[in-house]
Amino acid sequence: MPAEPPDNSRSVAALVVAAGRGLRAGGDGPKQYRLLDGRPVLRHALAPFLAQPVLTRIAVVIGPGDEARYADAVADLVDERLAPPTQGGLTRQDSVRLGLLALAEAGFDGVVLVHDAARPFVSASLVKGAIAAIGPDGVAAIPALPVTDTIKRIDADGVIAETPPRDRLVSVQTPQAFAFRPLLAAHEAAFAAGRDGFTDDAALMEWAGHSVATFPGDPANVKLTHPEDFVRAGGTERAFIVRVGTGYDVHAFTEGDHVWLGGVRIDHERGVLAHSDGDVALHALTDALLGALADGDIGTHFPPSDPQWRGATSLRFLEFAAQRVFARGGRIDFLDLTIICEAPKVGPQREAMRNAIATTAGIGIDKVAIKATTSERLGFTGRKEGLAALATATIRLPETKG
Repeated sequence: MPAEPPDNSRSVAALVVAAGRGLRAGGDGPKQYRLLDGRPVLRHALAPFLAQPVLTRIAVVIGPGDEARYADAVADLVDERLAPPTQGGLTRQDSVRLGLLALAEAGFDGVVLVHDAARPFVSASLVKGAIAAIGPDGVAAIPALPVTDTIKRIDADGVIAETPPRDRLVSVQTPQAFAFRPLLAAHEAAFAAGRDGFTDDAALMEWAGHSVATFPGDPANVKLTHPEDFVRAGGTERAFIVRVGTGYDVHAFTEGDHVWLGGVRIDHERGVLAHSDGDVALHALTDALLGALADGDIGTHFPPSDPQWRGATSLRFLEFAAQRVFARGGRIDFLDLTIICEAPKVGPQREAMRNAIATTAGIGIDKVAIKATTSERLGFTGRKEGLAALATATIRLPETKG
């Protein structure tokens, strides 16, 4: 949704592993269902994948007895690409294997992105980076970060045995991108050989004889493992200040056969005059979020004079603004939108718009309201010369001193 998918001739699916028990994280129940800023960790982890139109299927592997927890976590998601959950195994490795088998049974082939649900801060740009890194004919590509700490190898007695050169070391993350058939074959071979100690899928692919490429990871894409990780990530209440922003946009009609509203293409007797796709609803929402951040406006970040935004999907603008909120440790509490036009009719597409906006902004659909009204045939909208939108965004940012 937010951007054109990278050039990749293969189908792309995501496999999110959420079958662990997360005992080290403490709390009641698996960590992937604990609340983080009001939503389950798993729901945060799914959002960037759901925002990518290039993905044809999104599969989740869950633990035994977690069916009700999973259903609650995804209750507000309306996306036909989200497959029924698959029950995992005793280890992460076996859970991935079972998830791959479920994808194979569904007829999938192409590229699979394997991601740990315990990494809820994965960004849409990292997902797109994984797809771009493996490209149309790659076998394996994983996100990696330079190691900043000095690493020591110890012997059985806990004595330092070696200090490896730091410039050749990296820490790795998920999502990891793989050609589907080679990854499935490697998992089946490891299962047959009784090899079940691989801590990530890249190590398994190395064992199977494949070369694994790397691409830049994201320092913010941390894994939640211990109770203190939740504290640092905002899993406990912090002091927040509420900020409200407003946005407004208009576009004139021109020749065409459709308009974009709220991320949804609607057939219409006319199009809109615009540099991008002319989605007044998303432009107003983007400005509302940027206004709440005191971070300029849509024209500041996406100037119409820049040819790269010609015809661009406005979902990209909304995602950008939402990510600016999250990058400052904030949360989006509510998005309220009013669309003003005589035509087209908004009502039939209202829920599709709410879902597109919620998915792109990484929030629950219950936090998105859309109303439609006319100007009683007054003004340019009343004369059917164009359409307009008003938006309000309510966010919370961590309180800062000074």
